[in-house]
Amino acid sequence: MSIVHFNVSDAPIVPAALRTQLLSARSGAFVSFEGWVRNHHAGRAVTSLSYHAHPTLAASEGARVMRLARAKFAVDGLICVHRLGLLQLNDLAVWVGVSAGHRDAAFAASRFIIDEIKAHVPIWKHEQYADAHPQWLHPNSFEAE
Repeated sequence: MSIVHFNVSDAPIVPAALRTQLLSARSGAFVSFEGWVRNHHAGRAVTSLSYHAHPTLAASEGARVMRLARAKFAVDGLICVHRLGLLQLNDLAVWVGVSAGHRDAAFAASRFIIDEIKAHVPIWKHEQYADAHPQWLHPNSFEAE
């Protein structure tokens, strides 16, 4: 049985538990992506950030992205979890896991999912900088660097 799941959560992400959900005798490959809170953005020192979303709308759009990935790639399972709330440096902000029969599909699906989540799921990032001038970032600008 394959799993296709997207979730936003204010709880810490536990990659090992998510990976276990993707184990399948059909799968010969597993790829994961972890997005962490880094200490800089656009030349400014970041001290923390928070993610905000309308949970129902974000979950609906995230599920749409996951269904697209399932239809586009020969994969066995897909999971993506995006954090909401206050995160500190090095915290895990987003996790994508893909199981597939072969590595090419797993890599391609993982890249597709993170790119589509960042482009289309309404999650807003509020960065706090060392100079004390916070900034809201539009979801589509997350990967500007």
